[in-house]
Parts: sequence; structure tokens; C-alpha cells
Amino acid sequence: MTTREPDSWTLYRTIACTRQLCASFLIGVCLLVPSMTIAESAIAKPNILFIAIDDLRPELGCYGQDHVISPNIDRLSRTGVTFTRAYCQQAVCNPSRASLMTGLRPDTLKVWDLRTSFRDTRPDVVTVAQHFKQQGYHTTAIGKIFHNNLPDDASWSEPKLHVDGYPFDPDAVYRKSENIDWLEERKSAIVQEGKQARYIDRFGKWYLKYVATENIDVPDDAYFDGVQTTVAVKKLAELKAQGKPFFFGVGYYRPHLPFNVPEKYWNLYDRETIPLASDGEPPRDAPLMAVNTIRELRGYADFRGSPTPDKGPLTEAQQRLLKHGYLASVSYIDAQVGRLLDALDALELAENTIVVLWGDHGWKLGEHGSWCKMTNYEIDTRVPLIVRAPGKKANGQSCHRLVEFVDLYPALCELAGLPAVEELEGTSFAPLLNDTTRPWKSAVFSQFLRTGIWIAPDGIEYMGYSVRTDRFRYVRWVDWKTGKFAAEELYDHREDSSETHNIAGRNQQIVQRMRSVLEAGWTAAKPNDQ
Repeated sequence: MTTREPDSWTLYRTIACTRQLCASFLIGVCLLVPSMTIAESAIAKPNILFIAIDDLRPELGCYGQDHVISPNIDRLSRTGVTFTRAYCQQAVCNPSRASLMTGLRPDTLKVWDLRTSFRDTRPDVVTVAQHFKQQGYHTTAIGKIFHNNLPDDASWSEPKLHVDGYPFDPDAVYRKSENIDWLEERKSAIVQEGKQARYIDRFGKWYLKYVATENIDVPDDAYFDGVQTTVAVKKLAELKAQGKPFFFGVGYYRPHLPFNVPEKYWNLYDRETIPLASDGEPPRDAPLMAVNTIRELRGYADFRGSPTPDKGPLTEAQQRLLKHGYLASVSYIDAQVGRLLDALDALELAENTIVVLWGDHGWKLGEHGSWCKMTNYEIDTRVPLIVRAPGKKANGQSCHRLVEFVDLYPALCELAGLPAVEELEGTSFAPLLNDTTRPWKSAVFSQFLRTGIWIAPDGIEYMGYSVRTDRFRYVRWVDWKTGKFAAEELYDHREDSSETHNIAGRNQQIVQRMRSVLEAGWTAAKPNDQ
């Protein structure tokens, strides 16, 4: 068992502050970089620092979760606008990221799974980074912005930044000797099975994920997220030297499984005092296809035989291990975000850089007796979103209005003074950055395609369409091939904020009203004053 040292939180804050102070040495380096005059900076287009964090749910200090150690993201929150009710369009990586980057909903893109590229279904679509490139920005990225095995070269002005020594998919990198030994044995087995050696790296996630956690005393740069931050900090100085506005995407892999991060971040938490989920069973009266199978977690050797939610929860020891690993991963990424923010300050870029931090979807840590993502529930569709745009009146405030990921593309265009893209299906939330209390959307929409895994003996694929209003969540499930109605769910957030009991069967008037909002589709997702 890992225990918290008495001064670990104080130590971590000291480290974070020291990093912020030490980062100022970069100013000396940047004396070689031509700086803009005040007059030039006043008319310069703002830069965009676009920080994507995989599987990050809004369990952070700035979201009221005091048990989470996230001082750097909290620092960004204190200087930006924190959206407390932001929602993704689908709670799985590829559809969520494709929707956010194109400003189009999954049904428009026809991207609902991890395999389909939006360039195959909508080849001429212009992504947000591509639009900025067309408007004179230098666009570049490192890490996971689009889904990791479906990058989009058309979005970037230069090839995606590479980190030497890491595989194509660097999320499952192990550093413990016993884990490395297992990986080497597995690599040999792959070759002996007749598969080409190139599959070891390119499709490593299918063959080479071992245990779900790793805890070892190594520096931050021993794992990909640390070393890519080192590369990103250097790249920021290069981007400043180019003298043109930039759109820089930095995509972090943690806290995605496996929870492999340096030991010092594990030591920030006392495993026995970490709060566990209180709603440890699937929602009562929910249809079978509504709850996910935890198949992602069951892909790791130490959780391969874990029960599905209908068979019971994980043991308390397993739950504590996983949540400990998740929180340690969040704190590790928080430290990397701090390095980026420090570099912005040291390079004197902060005053003309819009910083956007987002997690691609929520994540279950035992809620509903389940783990990982892949449902239409609040715990999976609600996401962290923080936007710091220099000079906005609401900076430092929280915004409780409903917003969605499809809104981010048009918002960035408005904030940067770029022309709008007509086909976008979201609404710019830029006005909320000056007034967080103004009337806004009455509904936001998500969906999830449940395919062939533990859904029903008949193996039917079901699409669940979800609408979230201020008070209710309604989900309508249909046979994906025929469109025939299959099931529905209703949750009252005034009475049941954790969505533990489906009350659709005894509230048909509300169901009818919510169904009408859902059928209206994204046209209902407009500010009330428009």
C-alpha cells in the first residue's frame, strides 16, 4: 500500500512554484528571439495553445474536488473561464475528437467508432486547425489530438512532432523490469505467430498492454507525456521566433489506461482515504445496452477476469488501486500542464495566447458499478473545459451554462477574428467569456453506438441518442439498422444527480416533452436569445 507522506502536498506545491520561477530562465534565451512592439502586438492575431487530455473527467480541484491535487490546471482556471456543464458528442475517443475538431456531430460525420476516419466519410471537411492554417496560422501538434491511429496531416503546416524512442501508440509504455520482460516475451510470441514485426509498434495497443498500473521511481520524462512536454516547451520558443500566429496542439495520453506514471505522483495520495464511488450498481430499470461492459479494463492482464457490472463490482482493493492510479495520472499531467503555462509566461506569449484545455470525454471510476467510458450517462458525457482568452471580462469565473464540444470550433474562430465556417453545427460560446450568466442553450446532445458486446443475445446494434437539459437527461435507444424503437431512459437531476434510477416508465408526459427536444436535434441547441 502506498501512503501519503505528511508533507507531500506541500512539497508538490513547492515543486510547482519552483518550476514557475525557474522557467523564467527561458526569457534570457528568448532575448535572441525578435519581439513585437506594443503597436504590433495590439493588432496581432492571438495564438492558440490547444491542450487535449485523454480520459480526463472533471474531477479536479477547480471543479470542487478537493481530494485531487491539480494546482496547475487550477491556476489556469483562476485566469480563464471554467465551464462546469460542458458535454462531448460521444463518449469514446475517435468520435469525440473528430466531432470537436470538425464542429460536426457524429451522425453528420458518420463516425461512431474507433476505426472510421472522417476523411473517408467527409473527405472535404475543414478541421479547426486546418481552417486556422488556411487563414495564415502556423499549425502544429504533438501527442494525441485526433485519435492516435487516425492522424490528419491536412490539419498541420508541418509533420506532427515526433519523440524518438517511443512507439507509434505510446500510451502503454512500461518501465518496471518485470513488465518489460513480459513485453519482450510477448513481442517474440507475436513474431513466432507469423505476424510481421511492424505490428508490434503500430498496433501495439492490441498486443502489448500488460498490467493496468505501474508505479516506479523515474523522472517525468521516462514516460511519453513528460518528454513530449519537454519537446513542446522548446517548440513554443521556435513558434515565437517564426513571428506569425500559431495554433499548437499538445495532446496528453494520461490519465488513459494504463496508469503508468512516476512514483512521486502516487505518493501524493493515501490510497485508504481516497473516496470511492457511492453508486456502485447499474441504474435501476435501465435497459441492458445502456451500461458498458468494462471491456477496456478487462483488456489488461490483472483485470482480465473482472465481472461485468451486472455480475457485481470489483473488490474494494481493486477499486482503490485503480482510482489511486487515475488520480496519480491526473497529477502527473497537471505538472506537465504547469510546464506549458510556465513556458508561455517566460516567453512572454501569455498575453496574446488563447489557452484551451479539454478532456475528450468523461470516465467512470466505479460509478454505476462500471469503469472507463462508452455510455450516454452524465459521468461519461460531461467533460472538463477551460478557456483563457486574454482580456475577457469573465476570466477567473465558472460558467454554468450548457455548452458542447461542437461549440469550440466556432468559438475559437470568433475569438481569433476569423471568418465563420458555414457548415458548423455548434454555436460560438465566445459571448459567455464576457458574461457567464447570459441566457444560453436549453439543451445539448450526445449519442453512443452499442455494438455486439454484451448488449443482447440477438447481437443487435443499438444507437442511443441523449439530450441533456437543465434538469433532465433523456436517452432513446433504437435498432441501428431498422430505426425501430428499443428502449428509453429518463433521469431527473434535481432528484437524482448520479442517474441511479431510470424513471421513464412512470413519467410519460416528461418523456414526450424530452423526446420532442431530442427530435428537434441540434436546432434546439441554440442560445435562448437567438
